[in-house]
Amino acid sequence: MRTAIACLRPTLLLCIGTLALSLGCNRTESGRASGAATNRTPGTSERHETKVRAAPTGAYADGVASADGIGRTYFGREIAIFMSHQGIYWLERGTRESEERTDLLMDALELKPGMTVADIGAGSGYFTVPMAKRVAPGIVYGTDIQPEMLAFLEARARTENLTNITGILGDTSDTMLPEGSLDLVLLVDAYHEFDKPWEMMTSIARALKPGGRVALVEYRGEDPEVPIKPLHKMTETQARRELEAAGLMWIRTDARLPLQHLMWFGRIPADG
Repeated sequence: MRTAIACLRPTLLLCIGTLALSLGCNRTESGRASGAATNRTPGTSERHETKVRAAPTGAYADGVASADGIGRTYFGREIAIFMSHQGIYWLERGTRESEERTDLLMDALELKPGMTVADIGAGSGYFTVPMAKRVAPGIVYGTDIQPEMLAFLEARARTENLTNITGILGDTSDTMLPEGSLDLVLLVDAYHEFDKPWEMMTSIARALKPGGRVALVEYRGEDPEVPIKPLHKMTETQARRELEAAGLMWIRTDARLPLQHLMWFGRIPADG
């Protein structure tokens, strides 16, 4: 993992310098942080109350954990250990755009002003921030299960004077996103770390508007030349099997990225 501070942009150095302050920033009674972004867990009235079925029988199994996994499998795939907030330097490495062609990914999303979108597992906000700029005055929800990541995202949003980012502290079974609210959900190298993937994806499916889409980005598991640990990669076949089990339908796979699959999914219609 590359950790040289020199590879970070000046605005990110400022965010790192204010991270401790962000962790202790004042909250209003509504749960909003003082600053551009917000960090909240929606109340019951904002969250879905839809009753959902259980995960498919036999989808989950528990066993002995491997070096990079948690021991739990989902449709035969061992779930990877998640990256902690200490991995921010990796997310913000200076070579990331050239390695992954994140510029091509941003263009592929076809974001438009006024859209409501979500970055799941937002981490440092590497994608959340440029998404916010493209959809303004629309809203970007940046969700994460780590308060430290959200604190970094909030500091970054304030530094860049962005007021249309809402940070949500979710948990591993619910994104806490408003039902039927989203035009697009982006997951970049995060899904394979979900310890409850069926629950998370059904939560995401409920949050989509009619016609809303999910963009799933994962390192290509079929390609041994992709220099990523096996549990942190996924094959297209495996990804489709898992997301379709959660009520999503595969639309297409975009091959423009050099190392990753970009797979598009939509919600299966109620009468489908």
